[in-house]
Amino acid sequence: MDVIDLHCDALLKLQEAKGQLSFKDSEKLDVNLSRLKEGQVKVQAFAIFLAPEILVEDKYEAALEQIKYYQEEILAKNPEMKQIKQWEDIHTLKENEIGSFLTLEGVEAIGNDLSKLDHLLDLGVLSVGLTWNPANLAADGIQEPRGGGLTTFGYEIVKRLNERKAFTDVSHLSVKGFWDVMKAAKYPIATHSNVLHLCSHVRNLSDEQIKALVERDAMIHVVYNPPFTIDEERKKTVAIPDLIQHIEALVALGAVNNIGFGSDFDGIRSHIEGLTHAGEVQNFVSALQKKFTNEEVAGFAAQNFLNHLPS
Repeated sequence: MDVIDLHCDALLKLQEAKGQLSFKDSEKLDVNLSRLKEGQVKVQAFAIFLAPEILVEDKYEAALEQIKYYQEEILAKNPEMKQIKQWEDIHTLKENEIGSFLTLEGVEAIGNDLSKLDHLLDLGVLSVGLTWNPANLAADGIQEPRGGGLTTFGYEIVKRLNERKAFTDVSHLSVKGFWDVMKAAKYPIATHSNVLHLCSHVRNLSDEQIKALVERDAMIHVVYNPPFTIDEERKKTVAIPDLIQHIEALVALGAVNNIGFGSDFDGIRSHIEGLTHAGEVQNFVSALQKKFTNEEVAGFAAQNFLNHLPS
């Protein structure tokens, strides 16, 4: 069954390795070509994530460098990998091709310059999270104690994303920032978040937030990160059934047609048992098929996202 995955951090690993990792088959990458094929991942989103320790003045060049690695190490060396630069491109993928697109995880790289955002969008970024966990010039992240929402500049960014038919990702935003985005964004999305009432990690979404996303007919992509799946004191080993509980909770909140996958592979420090890299994603699909209809599982895996592309 085809899968669409809305979040991985393989570009950061490629950048840190300075070209010494092969995207084709390096076992140091949770997401590589071999594993995408094995896991039947038809479309993979690649996040541009900048380590917090990078100096502000160096962040834009660091973002462009990750795009360079995407172009040179993923696309140029692996003809099966095709870039989706506009949403219509998804529908032109051939049977043997794997689609991919860029996302931006935090807008620190653009400083206060919308022209830099435009350039990143021109290069193929199709989804933008305004923050990672701290605050920046656009908004407060979920771990900023102040808990503020969008700034004037943050609203300008959302307006630009609306104009460019790009998603505004709420996964790392402060709670107030979430509600600001829900009012301002045409295309809100949660690319890698789980359910707060099942796991109390601050990165997860409350029932109220989930219901708001469903009301907007926006997508919610579950993340395969153990600390976002089970509270650590409850269980040492996290397995696929624990993640399925989050799917069940989302369905109970009315999100059956709004659920997708957002692995966070290559960006997580531990893994769910049986779901340790992209090649094992069909283990998750098979387990879901024991709980839900094939049509529902096909929706979770890919079709729901295809039904919600900006147009």
